[in-house]
Formats: sequence, C-alpha cells, structure tokens
Amino acid sequence: MKTFYTDDKTTQIVLSLLKAHGIRKIIVSPGTTNVALVGSMQQDEFFDMYSAVDERSAAYMACGLAYESGEPVVITCTEATASRNYFPGLTEAYYRKLPILAITGTHGSKNVGHLKPQSIDRSVAPNDTIRMSIDLGKCQEPTDEWYVNVKVNEAILELTRDGGGPVHINLPFSCNTYNTKQLPNVRVIKRFKRTDNLPPFPCGRIAIFIGSHKMMNTKEVELIDSFCDHHNAAVLCDKTSGYYGRYRIDYSLIAAQQSYNSPTANVDLLIHIGEVSGDTYTQGKLKAKETWRVSDDGLIKDTFHTLKYVFSMEETEFFNFYQKNSATESKEYFNECKEEYEYIYGKQPEIPYSNIWVAKMLCDKIPEGSYLHLSIFNSLRSWNFIKITKPVYTICNVGGFGIDGPMSTAIGATLAHPDILHFLIIGDLAFFYDLNSLGNRHVNSNLRILLINNGRGTEFRKKDHACAVFGDDADAFMAAAGHFGCQSKTLVRDYVQNLGFDYMQASSKEEFLNLYKGFTSLQKTDKPIVFEAFTDYRDETTAVDAYRHIVKDSITDLTNKVKHKLKSILS
Repeated sequence: MKTFYTDDKTTQIVLSLLKAHGIRKIIVSPGTTNVALVGSMQQDEFFDMYSAVDERSAAYMACGLAYESGEPVVITCTEATASRNYFPGLTEAYYRKLPILAITGTHGSKNVGHLKPQSIDRSVAPNDTIRMSIDLGKCQEPTDEWYVNVKVNEAILELTRDGGGPVHINLPFSCNTYNTKQLPNVRVIKRFKRTDNLPPFPCGRIAIFIGSHKMMNTKEVELIDSFCDHHNAAVLCDKTSGYYGRYRIDYSLIAAQQSYNSPTANVDLLIHIGEVSGDTYTQGKLKAKETWRVSDDGLIKDTFHTLKYVFSMEETEFFNFYQKNSATESKEYFNECKEEYEYIYGKQPEIPYSNIWVAKMLCDKIPEGSYLHLSIFNSLRSWNFIKITKPVYTICNVGGFGIDGPMSTAIGATLAHPDILHFLIIGDLAFFYDLNSLGNRHVNSNLRILLINNGRGTEFRKKDHACAVFGDDADAFMAAAGHFGCQSKTLVRDYVQNLGFDYMQASSKEEFLNLYKGFTSLQKTDKPIVFEAFTDYRDETTAVDAYRHIVKDSITDLTNKVKHKLKSILS
C-alpha cells in the first residue's frame, strides 16, 4: 500500500527537523498515538528503523546503539504505561550522557485526570531520566508552527549540549491521513561553541540589538566599535543596554512612531546579545532575515522569531573572531539610522508636565558616572525616548518586569557604591508597593528618589493600551486609581521626613524648574532625598501619544486611524 507523509503539521515539523539535524536511527514500539510519526518514517528511506515490542528493552537498545554509533537515537511509543517503561533505560542514558530522544504519542494533556483511557500524566519525570521535556500542541495558526519549530529544535540540540543526554517530546496524535508528498521546508537552528568551525559572515545591513546588559568595559566597547567599523553595522540600544560606543542608536524613539514604519527596521542580519529588554517598540518593529544569538549560556532564545544560529561563547570571543571577517568599510546603515534618529529627535513636540517632560529636563543634568534606576514601565519608556549624552549606569528590573522592587534594588545598589549618587525615577504604584524599604536602617544619603505621582497606573490609560476601550472605567480596578491618599500633598512628605529624608514637591513645570538643581546637584548631602512630582494622568497620556506621532507616513497613519475608529465603535 502506497502512503505518503502525515497531513498533521506538528508531526511534519518533527520529521523535517529530525532529517535536517541528521537523526536517522529509530527504535519503534507498537501503538496507536505515534502512528502518524511511524507511518511517515517507514515510507522514507532516510530513516533506519528497528522494532522492539518491550519499551524497557527498546530504551536499553537505544543506549547500545547510541553509544556504539556515536549518533542520536529516537525511541517512540504510544500512550498509557508504555512510556513509563522507558525510565530504566533513560536513567542509564542520563548518567552516561547518551543522546536518546524519546517521542511519546498522546491524545493530549487535556484528557489527563478525566478518566480517559490511556491518558496518564507525563508533565513530571524523575530528575535523572531526561534533560528536557517538551509538550507539543496542534498547529492551528502561524504562532503554533513557530512554537513547535523552536521547541523541537531546542529539544534536538539539547541531546548534545554540555555533554548531552536524553530528551523527551510529547507528540499529539490528531490526524490519520497521509496525502502529503513532500515535507515542509523548516527553519533549522544550530548551535556553535568556541571550538567549532564558525559559519561565514553574511554581507548586508547588520544590526546589533542589546537587551539589558551590565555596563560594558572599555575592551568590550572597543571590540563592538571595531566590528561595526568593518561590517556596515549599527547598535540598537535602550537605556539598559550598557553600551555607549560610537555606533549607539537609541532606537526606541524611531520604533515607537505609530504612524511610521522605518526602512531601517529591515536588516539582513540581527545579532542579539544581552537579556530581557523593556524596549518593546524596537522588538515589535525589527524585521531581520536571520538572527544570531550570542550568549555564554548557549540557550535557544528566539525573541525575533528568525533565530538561525546560537553562539555559546562570550560576546568578546564572538566579536573578536568576526571583527574583520567579510569586512566592508561601508557605514551606510549606521548613517541612515543616525540621520533618521537625529531628524526625529530634532522634532520633539511640546508636551505637558509629565514623566517624559521630566526626563527631557533631567537627561543632561544627571551627573556623569552616577546610577540611574528606572521603574517599570512608564518611567523606563519615558527615558528611552530621551537621549543621555554622558555615561550613566542605568538599571531597570526588566528581568521579572514587575513594579514590586525598584526602591529596594536601588537601596541595595547604594550599599555597594556608597560614594556614588543613585537616582531612582519611580511611579506612584511602584513607590507605595515598595514603601517599607524606605524604613530600612541601611538607607544611605546617596539615594535620590524622583516620585512621579499621577494617582494611578497611567500605563493602563494610554490610548494604545488594551484597557483604553474601557475609558474612565479602567480606573476602578485596571489602573488602580484612588489609592494611597489620592495624590495627597502631605502623605509622602510626612512619612519620608519622619524617616530622615529631605523632601521636595512640584505640581507644575515652573515649580519643578525651581527645585531640580537641588535634586541633581553633585554636592553630597547628609540625607537621602525624595522629590515628588505631581502630574495628571491625562497629561501623561498626551505626552506619550505626542512622542509616538512625531513623524508619520500616510499609509500607516490611515491604517492606524481605521483601527482606532473600529476600537472606538467596539467600545
């Protein structure tokens, strides 16, 4: 009987990636829920297939086959207790670091716990049986296909990472038709170590995107600058990127333009370093033909959905190797980014008294070499729109991305550097969330806090936020308005003064301009400072909206107006 490949998209991706990664040795145990995989494999001469009725024996056979051949081996079985019998062999493989990939069929984890025959819980396995377990779902939309592709690549690469070992894939059975004559072309992700033969470097427009990163030292900056000198590259940063070299572009302002799609967002290669970034605008706009991730952890992190290579090495090793590989003297891409940024920055709009206005006033007043702490999220966004022209160590809790600990973080940092000024820009919800930290007896006089008090989570009142459809009704619960004294002029003042802080407050631009010099002064004080700036959430929304519409193109602007109109109708 002539059959072709399964019509199930998830299984097709698994098959394609097994072939792309050169995994051909398969040991099959009988069953139903893995039939789409097995039925597709047995008509493809690429795979070397063996049969074993007993799953316990199959796993041990795989140990011998993997050890002697030096190749990864797939074992596959059905539901019920069949997969439980893999554990003895997988334990052996774990301690011997043998690359065995267990693919177990399932009708889906949704059946677990509902008295469905054969449906057992595979969500937890003994620690010393597998290095990784992934539970795949059905591919019903493009994001599902992306997820399955990334996770299967990750599982296959885990077979050999850091010595290697067994890995588990839980594969759903949902389709029993076989009409597909050719497997889809799928993205293959590869990992390189420092000792491997590294791939050739492509030509074209190169962008380096730096997520949150420790402040780079001189050597690291010089290596990146030298790399950019020879590769038509620009470095796209936000305030947490830690790079202040010659090729820095504060790209958030460009990417934030809601009615303009910059041609500089289209690059041939994106080099991704650093960790979580709060620059959601740039991450949403960048379009790269391929992405290279450089990190000493070597993990698969496909932020931009175009990951091709992961370089498991120090960033300095990567840039040192590729510094003059496929070199070009062109600065075309950097110059284009710089000119566009300077044009947009030069057209900054007049805005009301707000977080962004405060950032604009203080950006060149924060003393060089000091620390700037920004709370999630409005403060980080506001300062990302503004250019800081001098080296300032900027920190934001973007790892967990919560509002719960920015003051405690800043206080901890002041203890490590008691002779350096630490400035914290924080919203009222985050301030009161972490309020108890101000009573800590270790608070130093080098801490200066600028509290932007707009009486609510103004993030949830922005025009482009999901809560915007609720209008003023968002205040009650979503934006949490009305707490903490409703912008009381005395609540924070009395509290911090009783704790030994100096206190200032400003409710207008004029009041702020009269007071800020005492806040940013290099002169050391005997007390920490709290400077409370009272703003109106409507002005905050107006300011963000103005900065997101500095430039526009007619097509994008029209599209956004239609979307906004539809949203208004629906609300």
